[in-house]
Amino acid sequence: MTKLRRWRKIGNDLKLEAYCLYLAAKDPRTPWYAKALVVCVVGYALSPLDLIPDFIPILGYLDDLIIVSYGMALAVRLVPREVLDDCRHRAPLTIQTAVRAAVFAAGVVVFLWIVMILLTIVLVKRLF
Repeated sequence: MTKLRRWRKIGNDLKLEAYCLYLAAKDPRTPWYAKALVVCVVGYALSPLDLIPDFIPILGYLDDLIIVSYGMALAVRLVPREVLDDCRHRAPLTIQTAVRAAVFAAGVVVFLWIVMILLTIVLVKRLF
């Protein structure tokens, strides 16, 4: 297995595990503190604010890697085993639907942006 394939497999496994945690956070059998940790880890991963800004070489991305990976590992330990097993079974079956929904939502957002830009251009032309 080449290095590129190995890294791609690791990335796909990580994506699947993150989606599994998302499903576990929605499950009523998951304790509130595990749900809160999942929300915090995902929030930190998606937040533009970091403990160490990303423009600082190496350290900027290293803190993201450490916090997100350890946060996900801790969340996996806090979620009950039966919930995690159930979510790991459902994740590969439902992730394609979620990806299609995300692509559709992104298309709607891009369409709305284009419409807003065109309306702005028309309004500016009418004013001048």
